[in-house]
Amino acid sequence: MPKHQKNEVELLRTWTLSPAATLGSFVRAKGILQEIQARLPSALKKSIILEGSDLTLAMPASDKSAFKAAEAIVAKAVEEAPSLPVIPREIEDILTIKTSERHRWLADGRLQSAGTRTVRLNGRARQITFHVYDPRAVEDLLDRGAVDEWRVEDAEAKAEKRLKAAYQAKLTRSLKKTRKAKTTSKDTSTEAPTRLKGWDEFDVDGLLR
Repeated sequence: MPKHQKNEVELLRTWTLSPAATLGSFVRAKGILQEIQARLPSALKKSIILEGSDLTLAMPASDKSAFKAAEAIVAKAVEEAPSLPVIPREIEDILTIKTSERHRWLADGRLQSAGTRTVRLNGRARQITFHVYDPRAVEDLLDRGAVDEWRVEDAEAKAEKRLKAAYQAKLTRSLKKTRKAKTTSKDTSTEAPTRLKGWDEFDVDGLLR
């Protein structure tokens, strides 16, 4: 076989991400891929691809030493994948929740943060900081259907809040009516006494003299 043809033969290695790693989410699987790419040298980032839950490392046969080094990095990352922190877009996909729900439940303590991470956006100087989550805690929430319970709790709290607001509005209107009635009564009592009918004639007759 000619030398240039031998160099075209690829070195291949495939890993399958476990359900414990992906938590049933392709977004999570893609996040693991990005974590692996971040650990690889810049020249090798595109050497690994994700198809479903399978990660494939492919390099020319002439790059045996680089392949072995990359293979070791990927193997270690795949082993650590189940314990990698879950980032916001991943937990939203895993639990099928909205960003507003994530913020609300994080704020009231129902969703527990495992700390924060700060990253620099690609091609930008600005950094962003966000909360990350323990994958096992997220798995527990998924298994026991916590999100459905929280949504019921939120709906009940919202209904109760609406009833309280309606009662408060009714009470306010009632108090306004009471104050208005008292003011009207007071104004009436301070007016000059109404002259009695026939008083003038009675006075002319001099009956009071």
